[in-house]
Amino acid sequence: MEVRARAPGKIILAGEHAVVHGSAAVAAAIDLYTTSSLRLGEDGGAGAVELDLRDSGLTFSWPCSRVRAALGEVAGKAGAPTPCSPDELAAFAKLLEGQEIPEAKIWLSAGLSAFLFLYTAILGCRPGKAVVTSDLPIGAGLGSSAAFCVSMSGALLTAAGAVGVAGGSSAEEWESFGKDDLELVNQWAFQGEKIIHGKPSGIDNSVSTFGSMIKFKKGELTNLKSRNPVKMLITDTRVGRNTKALLAGVSERASRHPDAMASVFNAVNSVSEELSSVIELAAEDEIAITSREDKLAELMEMNQGLLQCMGVRHSSIETVLRTTLKYSLVSKLTGAGGGGCVLTLIPTPSRNLGLDIHQ
Repeated sequence: MEVRARAPGKIILAGEHAVVHGSAAVAAAIDLYTTSSLRLGEDGGAGAVELDLRDSGLTFSWPCSRVRAALGEVAGKAGAPTPCSPDELAAFAKLLEGQEIPEAKIWLSAGLSAFLFLYTAILGCRPGKAVVTSDLPIGAGLGSSAAFCVSMSGALLTAAGAVGVAGGSSAEEWESFGKDDLELVNQWAFQGEKIIHGKPSGIDNSVSTFGSMIKFKKGELTNLKSRNPVKMLITDTRVGRNTKALLAGVSERASRHPDAMASVFNAVNSVSEELSSVIELAAEDEIAITSREDKLAELMEMNQGLLQCMGVRHSSIETVLRTTLKYSLVSKLTGAGGGGCVLTLIPTPSRNLGLDIHQ
């Protein structure tokens, strides 16, 4: 039997980086998905653990005998996860030796380690093949690694019998997990994210798991309900970046300037809290809609300025900011910065100020 699970990407409307340091952040799922499919072999067989990254044209394989030699007899545990230990990380690094990872995609190593951890921790050394496809660009700030970890955790936990779908109306439709099962998927996905990014906040995997729009602070998630549409244009600068390095850079700046950066993080927290409140406001007429969108634009502008204080700016981002400003539109980076994607707030049609957006 083949198991398939999919998880969406995300945008962060406010609070990136600062959320790692305890500030609130606001994020929303987007209609771009990563899908993980899994087909298992016979338990105890002499096959291999395989990973097919279909979009990259790369396939990786580890004989079960080699996995057992590196990790010992791992039984697999589909309950609450235990964080990956340094010894396990070292073992995964050894398992990656000899794999043909293109030099231009050396960043894949962390993702492969996350896959090996999730697979062996949940299923043990049972043979199987996972195939991953994605709509999301990698390293663009749209949560590609979180969507990978969430979809893979969902597929693995389903195959292990630890979670089950609530039931859909037809075989062609995607079915949903219940709340408790989603919590378990999210816990496992967060462990995978930690292997990839070091010290992530957990917001990416949370919004990818639960969907919709959320406010996230210190591991606590609050669902947000927008009474009126919030339209965003996503621009991919096509400049790749390393999230782990950017997170570390902000932390290092906070260590060098603790008081100043604490003020920056506090200001971001205030922006995120106010933005979440504005999003939930009901705007019944054009005056109210205009006021609401003006507030959102100002808060996004403030957040972008605070992100520049954190040192995550890039010339490609500045180009998008300048270009959209020509049309009186407000933009901010989304995700780790240093390139990646930029969000632009699109006003309602009656307020369009010169730029026509065609879909």
